[in-house]
Formats: sequence, C-alpha cells, structure tokens
Amino acid sequence: MKRVLKWLFRIVLVLLVLAFLFVFVAYWRSTNDCGKTAAPTNPMKAIVYCDYGLTNLKLANVEKPTPNDDQILVRVRAASVNPYDWHFIEGTPYIMRAMGVGLRKPKDTRLGVDFAGTVEAVGKNVTQFKPGDDVFGGRGGAFAEYVCPRANRAVALKPASLTFEQAASVNIAGITALQALRDKGQIQPGQKVLINGASGGVGTFAVQIAKSFGADVTGVCSTRNVDLVRSLGADHIIDYTKEDFAKGDQRYDVILDNVPNHSLSECRRILNPNGKYVMIGGGGPNDNRWIGPFGRVIHTMVLSPFVSQKMGMMMADANQKDLTVLGDLMQSGKVKPVIDRTYKLSEVPAAIAYLEEGHARGKVVITVE
Repeated sequence: MKRVLKWLFRIVLVLLVLAFLFVFVAYWRSTNDCGKTAAPTNPMKAIVYCDYGLTNLKLANVEKPTPNDDQILVRVRAASVNPYDWHFIEGTPYIMRAMGVGLRKPKDTRLGVDFAGTVEAVGKNVTQFKPGDDVFGGRGGAFAEYVCPRANRAVALKPASLTFEQAASVNIAGITALQALRDKGQIQPGQKVLINGASGGVGTFAVQIAKSFGADVTGVCSTRNVDLVRSLGADHIIDYTKEDFAKGDQRYDVILDNVPNHSLSECRRILNPNGKYVMIGGGGPNDNRWIGPFGRVIHTMVLSPFVSQKMGMMMADANQKDLTVLGDLMQSGKVKPVIDRTYKLSEVPAAIAYLEEGHARGKVVITVE
C-alpha cells in the first residue's frame, strides 16, 4: 500500500509540474499582432488595445474591412458600451484568459460590439440589405469607423423613428432583457415581476419590455433614478437606499437580477413557489477577479434541482430575429432606449471608466463622426 501511495504521489506531482510548465509556456507565448503588421493600405480609425488595462486603449489606424460574399460593409455612426467590453479590457475574471481570450495579452485587439450605421456595400450573396440602408446590431470591433457583419446574423434594419445613437444602444442590453423575460422568465400577462437594477442598460429595457407583455412591474433603483424608472412604466418603485426589497412582504412570479447583491436564499424568500429567478451573467467590476459571477452560477445550478422555483443565469444570444422584435417594439413606441451620456470615438476610455463606476442611467453611447 505504501508503494502504491508513493507512486500515486509521484504521478500527481509530475502532472502538476507538467500543468505548471504548460501554463507558463502558454502565458509567455500568449501575444497578439500589435506592431507586427504593415501599415494599412486602406486605413480607418478604430480603438485597439495591445495589453490588458484601460490605460492601454488607443485610437489607431487599422485596415478597413472588405465584406465577403455573405457580409455587408457598414459605416458606423454610433456604438455603445457594455460591461461585456470592460471584461475583455481588464481580462477579468481571469478564468476568461484560460478559456481563450489570451493569458498574457488579449488575443483579439479590437473592442466593441453594439453598432448602428449605414450600409455602404454588400456581398454578392446578400439580398436582404442594399447600400444606403440604415441598420443596427452587433459585431466584434464595433468601436471603429466600419464593421462587416454577416447579413444573416445579428443585424437588422434600423427603425426610422430611432436615431443612430438610440439604435446603437439596443443589441446586447435589449436582447438580454428580451430573452431573460420572454425565454428564461416565461413572463405572462398579469404576473408580478421584480427588476433589480431597473435604471441600468438592461434594466431600462426590461421595465418597458415587461410592461409590453402585460406584467405588473416593480423596479428597484436608487433615489435619483426613481422618476426615470417610473417614466418607463414601472407600476411600483423600491428605492434601495430606503428599503430592502428582499425583506418586503410582496411575492413575485419573476425576478430579473441585474445586480446580484442579495443571496439566493433572500431572493427565493420573495419568489412564489413556482416562480423564476433569472440572473444576468455579466457580473461587475467588484466581483471576484478569478471567477467573477461563476461562483454564484454554480450555486444556482446546485440549488435548482432541489427547489420548486426555477433558478438560472442567462447570457444574450444575439440574432436577427430578436433584433427585429425589438425594432418593432421601438417603432410602435412601446420601448424607447435610454441614453445617459455620449462620447466621441477617441473618448472610449473615458466612456468605459464611467460605466465601471456603476451609476450609468441606461446606456453609454459612442458617436462616430
């Protein structure tokens, strides 16, 4: 037995050393093409970052993209900032780096996802868009003068009633709110819905979408945002600086948790026996830097099979169909994007820094001149 244990110990030790060497080599081989490419022959302005950290963002000349057969070339007029962006900027939670983002340096040096703009050219297989169309949607590298999304992916015609800035704010936040309530929450008319973080990017969309579905909506926000959330249609407002929603007597059919600042047991206490708890998966800058919100996600997954309530997390699945649904809701006036501040393309670092403070009302938008 001692001999077996000794060999097992040696095997484990060797495996640990090999794992360490693998991580060490992978770390130092983790790099990007910053400074290794020739000067662009057809330049455009874009935000790039060669190393992790907000101070490493810069506005630079990069090669203007050319659409392939299934893509469209869009002249970006506006983009918007999301927590998704600063997760990549900081490379946190660190588990992201091991999952392919880049251990030492970011593998993809471009940033931004949400955009709105005008089609300048289309690939030969594209039939649903033409040059001159105003569109909105999502595509990596959106903090730039041009993007090339696939025509059948996350891009749709911009509602005529929306400005480019409003349309650029929709993709991640609007789709997250829609899918969280409709798909995960399975919201029904007359149900009582609590939205924690009702004044943020996802929250402002969620209040309006829940009302469009006929729900009785309670929004949780700070004192300075009470009037805003009420103007979006919330039936009840809880000012978290004066009242703890988790200690109230009201029970809810759906809880949409944008800022998980209460334990799961506290949320379950105010959830109906067959209610649904949906946590938004982005996390915040103050989360654990190693695993971020994943600890709470694991807790939710472990708890769910043993309770009657449905507990889960969701991440947005950007697609053309849901962008069109949101476009119809906005065109009809049922949903209107809320914009807090706008910044120029050269001011993206300041926009990200403002978002990180956690006090943005609605969306922070980038204008591209």
